[in-house]
Amino acid sequence: MRKASVLDRKRLLFVVTEDWYFISHRLPIARAALAAGYEVLVATRLGEKADAIVREGFVPIALKRMRRSGRNPFREVASIAELVTLYRSYRPSIVHHVAMKPVLYGSIAARLAGVAAIVNNVAGLGFVFSSKAIYAQTLRCLIAPLLRYALRQRRALTIVQNRDDAQVLTDDIGVAPEKIRLVKGSGVDLAQFSQIRRESFPPIVLLASRMIKEKGVEDFVRAAAQLRKKNAAARFVLAGAPDSENPHSIPEAVLRQYHDDGLVEWWGHRDNIPEIIRAAAIVCLPTTYGEGVPKTLIEAAAGECPIVTYDVPGCREIVTDGVNGMLVPAGDVGRLVEAIAQLLADPGQRRRMGAQGRKLVQAEFSKEIVVAQTLAIYSELLAP
Repeated sequence: MRKASVLDRKRLLFVVTEDWYFISHRLPIARAALAAGYEVLVATRLGEKADAIVREGFVPIALKRMRRSGRNPFREVASIAELVTLYRSYRPSIVHHVAMKPVLYGSIAARLAGVAAIVNNVAGLGFVFSSKAIYAQTLRCLIAPLLRYALRQRRALTIVQNRDDAQVLTDDIGVAPEKIRLVKGSGVDLAQFSQIRRESFPPIVLLASRMIKEKGVEDFVRAAAQLRKKNAAARFVLAGAPDSENPHSIPEAVLRQYHDDGLVEWWGHRDNIPEIIRAAAIVCLPTTYGEGVPKTLIEAAAGECPIVTYDVPGCREIVTDGVNGMLVPAGDVGRLVEAIAQLLADPGQRRRMGAQGRKLVQAEFSKEIVVAQTLAIYSELLAP
């Protein structure tokens, strides 16, 4: 492992479980930090995006122990020990933990290693805090004390992406409101979504996401089946790949069966999301995941595409019901069908909602806004 050297530059260390997630959700912030004079290090599980991290001028550090799906207690303790060693070796000026496991384990390690400044980025509270299942409630009882310990450290600030999560952290975890900062999402590059819309015909209803149960894949397929029975003139498209690290991932064989049965079109993973959104008539995400703010919905709004989604934390942050999309009670597939059918029947309403969505992103969710807010948090923590 490379030993820390004496540098005039402030050293910013991101800790995130997957390199692809860092590239897709934190790259603009890291670029801006580098331009502002920070040395940027990225501790993650290195895979196909490792070269991209190097090309950006960041220092990649391989996390060998931490796994999103890990449940082996010995491996989990080893993950914390690995982070303690890493922090002591690289001596970051500030560490930015991204998502729940890095927040929990990284905060413990940061205290043991004497890290001076910590940003805990809670990108949604996940199924543990949103589900009523017994397993989730049991985990919640175990995680809540750790989260309280992590987020109440003296030189730490917590970033949340929606107001619902801020309320949970304040009321249930006991985090002081002055320790919480609201930064809405990961930011979107509006220039990538500035092309004139070219809706396909028949119109496309799009779900673009990882193919996991909580993202609403099964509800989307049920809605598509019901709309097909009503002879809806539309194509229903799933764009995304299964997630092998998630226990609720939809198997590839099931997705292929959906496709072969003519219920939906499964396109697999796509890198050309702006182009796909430009061609879509509606973006639908019936998620119950407990997200920060779903990136796909921010991108849909940026691309002037109306949204149909469940009325859950994160989604209601980006959708105002009846203005730039429709909010449906979570789990109500019948109402989901009605909302999609209404928008399919009214191109004028789709255009009006799409225009309002872009205005919202320009005002609250742009890359520039998110980057500026995050760098201000770094400066606040590093101030004498």
